[in-house]
Amino acid sequence: MPDLHPVSRALLSVSDKTGLVELGQALAAHGVELLSTGGTAKALRDAGLTVKDVSEVTGFPEMMDGRVKTLHPVVHGGLLALRDNDEHVAAMDKHEIGAIDLVVVNLYPFEETVAKGAEYAEVIENIDIGGPAMIRSAAKNHGFVNVIVDVEDYTTVINELSENNGQTTYALRQRLAQTAYARTAAYDTAVSTWMAAQVGDTPRRRTVGGTLAQTLRYGENPHQQAAFYTDGSARPGVATATQHQGKELSYNNINDTDAAFELVSEFDPANGPACAIIKHANPCGVAQGTSMVDAYTRAFDCDRTSAFGGIIALNQTLDAETAEAISAIFTEVVIAPNATPEAMEIFGKKKNLRLLTTNGLADPAQAALSFRQVSGGYLVQDKDVGRITMDDLKVVTKRQPSDQELSDLMFAWTVAKHVKSNAIIYVKDGATVGVGAGQMSRVDSTRIAARKAQDMAEAMGLPAPLTQGSVVASDAFFPFADGLITAAEAGATALIQPGGSMRDDEVIAAADEAGLAMVFTGMRHFRH
Repeated sequence: MPDLHPVSRALLSVSDKTGLVELGQALAAHGVELLSTGGTAKALRDAGLTVKDVSEVTGFPEMMDGRVKTLHPVVHGGLLALRDNDEHVAAMDKHEIGAIDLVVVNLYPFEETVAKGAEYAEVIENIDIGGPAMIRSAAKNHGFVNVIVDVEDYTTVINELSENNGQTTYALRQRLAQTAYARTAAYDTAVSTWMAAQVGDTPRRRTVGGTLAQTLRYGENPHQQAAFYTDGSARPGVATATQHQGKELSYNNINDTDAAFELVSEFDPANGPACAIIKHANPCGVAQGTSMVDAYTRAFDCDRTSAFGGIIALNQTLDAETAEAISAIFTEVVIAPNATPEAMEIFGKKKNLRLLTTNGLADPAQAALSFRQVSGGYLVQDKDVGRITMDDLKVVTKRQPSDQELSDLMFAWTVAKHVKSNAIIYVKDGATVGVGAGQMSRVDSTRIAARKAQDMAEAMGLPAPLTQGSVVASDAFFPFADGLITAAEAGATALIQPGGSMRDDEVIAAADEAGLAMVFTGMRHFRH
């Protein structure tokens, strides 16, 4: 198997014509014969290049609406034949099969077709068959054959041909083969995942796929290598955002920014500005306000200490006044649907702050899958898109909650969905005033959240913690009355929880004795 191998004949068949003409011209300049099909051949000819139709080589016309054009022994024999194997060479001569040294294929736009909401039949027609077959044949024979599946690799191949007098190195062909197999795997993943959704059953086999978006400096810790891959979906968020300034996002930045934006997307901009501040994937402050700067300030006041070096997500356009307020402390990332030029100018003075815009919010009700790796496999579940309305609430105490309490209870419940379990959230007037997250005991989360509120009251010079007159959300039921009693001692007046404990009667009795209002949702939001 040679290191350098010449490219004398290339087959090009692409749906994405970006860079096609430039590639064709570069190949022709090295004397490479061009084979092609359909629209690809037309685009090359329109640019003045000489192209031979694949149907002319195979002796068979394209048929069945283009479904059958490259699935032919003359094509695959030209790709799979080992050039240093006498029997293979003899078979090529006997059957008049010419060698193909380069395949350029990007597949039918299946993912894009699904993303635009096409009908079933149209999606099926955009499942590529001949393309993956050629890619796999070429990749298997990478000792002699180059295969390009990404436009990003055109320049690399062109440069190698120029540097090596029309030849490519084995190292390049090997890298191209790996990329090719990953592409067909990701393509099949997209198809099988879509089919699983159509069938509605849990599939026996499931795969995941992605495209490298960024090689990261390191992972959660400096000794861990890491990278960021995107799945091709168009969901607004960190994967599709535009970064306007600042150094590259780190592994932890990406994880926390995703958590922040998914949380703030729960709050419809039509209902007013909202802000979420995240630290280590947990919210340390969430609030709605009369303006964006008001929402940010109220979120910040929940836990000013933890907000330092945090991630800030907004549900409306970042304006200059909010940018000025945020600039007063060190912040890692700000993500918002948009930003005014004035706000961007203000942030431009903070070189280490990253600003991302998404041109929209994520749909909190959009179905998706959630993956988590475990040793030897991974867990798959539906994304938690569970939501409740006022009509879903069941008042279980003697005292009915007031309208303001109900509003705050719904706000607290929304936030609880995004806090690591055991989760306890104190809310007052549309803002978190205490958050307890990730504790092994629910009563500990209740105490921690109350204690943080007490610390903030002292730091802000308030006469009493803001938990006085607040409401409390618990992501799962109170197994004992101790957590509820602790919340009441902190000044809470109403609680929202799923219910369903063996000791619900005991907890309800404790709420009645304390004069609290309590509602059950019938739904929990564990987040581990």
